[in-house]
Amino acid sequence: MVVVTAIDGEDGSSRVLSEGWALANRFDEPLHAILVYEGPSHRELINKSLNVEDSVTPERAQEIAERVLADVAEGVTDEYEAVGRTGEAPAEILEYAEEVDARYIVVGGRSRSPVGKALFGSVTQSVLLDASCPVLAVMDEREA
Repeated sequence: MVVVTAIDGEDGSSRVLSEGWALANRFDEPLHAILVYEGPSHRELINKSLNVEDSVTPERAQEIAERVLADVAEGVTDEYEAVGRTGEAPAEILEYAEEVDARYIVVGGRSRSPVGKALFGSVTQSVLLDASCPVLAVMDEREA
């Protein structure tokens, strides 16, 4: 079993990874950190200096995950396995968690209005509702 921590490269990613690392340590499980590249609109969120093209191969998604995670993990841990995927984030996170028989999934979250959730969906909400293992949602500390 492993602890799967989903990060998106945004400001709260280090905090989410830190919580995933703490959980992995508590249960003596390996930490896998997944970043799902969701297409051209995600390019700006990840890192403008990566020069990401519109279509990303699985190999390139892995490279992006490794580079982003190196930054996110600085000062948190260097004991993790970086996992890069492309596609719809909730589906990819849940599929990966099933593949590795995850003990827990750790995701970040932001407070949003019910209308915002209905119009734009929520990765966190989808993972919480559809996961077959426990999910820890680490809320953005600006919202706490």
